Amino acid sequence: MERSPKLNYLLIAGIVCCLLIATVFLAGCTSGSPQTTIATVATPQPVATTAAPAAATATTTPKPTFTPSAGTVVAFTAASLSGVSPTLATDFGKAYPGENVVFNLDGTQALRTQVENGAYSDVFISASNAYTKELTTGGYFLNGSVKPLTSNYLIVILPAANTANITSLADLANPGVKIAVEDKTVPAGTATVAVLANLANSTYSQDWNNSVYKNVVTRELSEPAVATKVSLGEVDAGFVYESTYTAAPKNTYLAITIPKKDNYLQTYTIGVLNESTSQSAAGDFETFMLSPAGQQDLLNYGFRPLSSTS
Repeated sequence: MERSPKLNYLLIAGIVCCLLIATVFLAGCTSGSPQTTIATVATPQPVATTAAPAAATATTTPKPTFTPSAGTVVAFTAASLSGVSPTLATDFGKAYPGENVVFNLDGTQALRTQVENGAYSDVFISASNAYTKELTTGGYFLNGSVKPLTSNYLIVILPAANTANITSLADLANPGVKIAVEDKTVPAGTATVAVLANLANSTYSQDWNNSVYKNVVTRELSEPAVATKVSLGEVDAGFVYESTYTAAPKNTYLAITIPKKDNYLQTYTIGVLNESTSQSAAGDFETFMLSPAGQQDLLNYGFRPLSSTS
C-alpha cells in the first residue's frame, strides 16, 4: 500500500527526533565523567656555565640622601675604611668638639657615580686615583683640597676552617677552589689583576694565572663584599686589602701574604667637595685625617704610610 506524502514526512521527522534524543543522552552520560588531563613537562635545556663569570656591573647606583648640617661632615668614603671608620668618627669628635662625621661607605666607583648624580657630600675619600682625577677634571673639588691620605696592600684571606686546605698562593690554582675577587671597576679589583699578572711573571706561570681565573666564582662590587663571602665560607679564598684583614675580629680569617715585589700599593686620596655647605668642618676633618692622630688610627687598622714599601 502506498504511503501518503504527509505520512512519509511524519515518519522522517520522527526518526530525526529519535536520533537527536539519543545524541543528547550520550553527551550527558559522558559529560558526567571528568576529563583526563595529560601533563606535559618541557625537557630542561642545558645551561652553559663558565668557571670565571663575566664581570659584574652596577647599572644603577642609588642616590643617598644626606641633609647638610652645620658641624656635621658627610664623608663619601671607600668601603675598605669600614673597619676603621667608627674609631675615626670618635677621635675626630674628640679633636674637634661640636663637630662630627657621618660616613657613606661604598665602592669608590659607586661613590663617584653618586656625586656625579648630585648626591650631597662634604668630603670624598677615594681608593683610586683614577676616580679622583675624574672628579677633579669635572670641577667637583675645592681647589687645592685634594691630598694623598694613606696606602694599602692586597692580601689573600681564607675562611678560618680552610676546608680547601690552601697553604700557599700556588694552591689558588688547584681544581675546585672557589675564589672571590672584586669587579675590575673596583679599585681592589684593578689591584688584583695587577697582582696576579705580577705573580705569574715572577714566580708561577701563565697557566697558573689562567687556572686561578677559572676558579673565580664571583666578582663583587665592593671590597668588604669579598670579605663577607670568605667569612661565610661561601668561597675558599678572596683578595682584599690588608686593612680589612687587620680590622676583622680575631680568628675570622687565615691569611696568605703577597710578596711586596709582586703586590700593588693602593694610594688613597681625600678632598673637600665644592658643594659642601660645611667647608670649615670638612676642612677640619681633612686636617684630622692627615694629622698624626688620624694617621695612627689608619695604621692601627692595617693601612700603611704613603711612603711604605716594606
